[in-house]
Amino acid sequence: MSDPIDVLIVGAGVVGTAIARTISQYNLRCMIIDAGNDVGTGTSKANTAILHTGFDAVPGSLESRLVSRGSALLRDYATNARIPVERTGALLIAWTAGQLGELPAIADKARRNGYHAVRELASAEVYAREPHLGPGALGALEIPDESIVCPWTTPLAFATEAVRAGVRLLLTAKVTGVHSVGGDGPAEACHEVITTAGTLRCRWLVNAAGLGSDVIDRMLGGAAFSIRPRRGELIVFDKLARPLLRHIVLPVPTAVTKGVLVAPTVYGNVLLGPTAENIADQMDTSTTAAGLAALLAEGRRIMPDLVAEEITATYAGVRAATEHQDYQIRVDGPLRYACVAGIRSTGLTASLAIAEHVVEQMAAEGLKLRQRAPAVPPVMPYIGEAGQRPYQDAARIAADPAYGEIVCHCERVTLGEIRDALASLIPPADAEALRRRTRARNGRCQGFYCAAEVARLLAGVPSRVPEPEPAAGCLT
Repeated sequence: MSDPIDVLIVGAGVVGTAIARTISQYNLRCMIIDAGNDVGTGTSKANTAILHTGFDAVPGSLESRLVSRGSALLRDYATNARIPVERTGALLIAWTAGQLGELPAIADKARRNGYHAVRELASAEVYAREPHLGPGALGALEIPDESIVCPWTTPLAFATEAVRAGVRLLLTAKVTGVHSVGGDGPAEACHEVITTAGTLRCRWLVNAAGLGSDVIDRMLGGAAFSIRPRRGELIVFDKLARPLLRHIVLPVPTAVTKGVLVAPTVYGNVLLGPTAENIADQMDTSTTAAGLAALLAEGRRIMPDLVAEEITATYAGVRAATEHQDYQIRVDGPLRYACVAGIRSTGLTASLAIAEHVVEQMAAEGLKLRQRAPAVPPVMPYIGEAGQRPYQDAARIAADPAYGEIVCHCERVTLGEIRDALASLIPPADAEALRRRTRARNGRCQGFYCAAEVARLLAGVPSRVPEPEPAAGCLT
């Protein structure tokens, strides 16, 4: 690219795509790139998928402010974009006298964070709310607005809105180097970003690279943080376990970890986890016998009936933890560089507020913002269990029988949904990306019955978008 673009965003996770969506509201030439072959392929796709209130954040921290603001923004956005969200509420359970004594302080922290709906529950009320809890719960803190959300549809919605507004999306493009290039004046200076898909030139660079953000930050001369990958293993229980649980069940956190939770998912399953293990290899998303055994032991204590249910899947996600408690966000005006790092597990909730904050900081440091006509969120295919799915919609099936032709029987995914995903603005590159758009292969059989048909459909649909110059994988 001989002519520099205005803003280049590195990282197409939920934070990077949220920033791209915000930038797309202005008259700026913007591109977002990622080393993966789809949006949301890193930490964004493998987490506990909770839409937080921010009740337990550190009061006064940037994270506290952005989680609170982001929670409100994402709830509104999800309604308009049809992102699955369910307000289940949460119970933070005290199992010991010491934990029971900590509940008033946690409630006070919530109020200092601006969340006032918390209240303490006695043991009898806890069991009335969650009758399948194991014995020994002494009390709880109720957080009625904690919710569950779809972690797959969210970054895809942000990216779809951005691409629709003119942002270019370049995938399978890993950054290998960054050089600052001078010009006739400050307005002509730019960054040269070397990637595996070619060299890109930009006036502003945004580092939202998640697990790789410290590497890119060092390319720009930074040394304020290091990513310390933390793996969290989780167990997914079958949909038949869902009636056992009414709320998100949280433990009282310790100084080291937030502990193991039990939570419903918007797809109708139940999650148990995560573990918290510091690892050397940020790409190591394997599950371990020790980790899963520890989770089952905790699950047996928290909710004995749960561990008797069938397990659908296990998975692990890696969080981009740093040595700091708070988010690592800074904007360097003279360098025209924004670093958005150390976001950890609250990034999904805070994503829109992080984007708002970063773009405001960039504007304060000299990025010229000229507002475009207001955009509306895309209407995304609904893949949750709480709303109507295509196979349940008689009128839709009558208009197009493909929405009544089931391909994935475990998850009730239809041929029409797969066809729509393959023809979408950001089509799936492989079966995993298709899973995140439709839930195909996400059920109890894990693709045993439908994988061949899914593979045939993937192979039979040609690319909609020709490869642009100079680099492959770019959507305009």
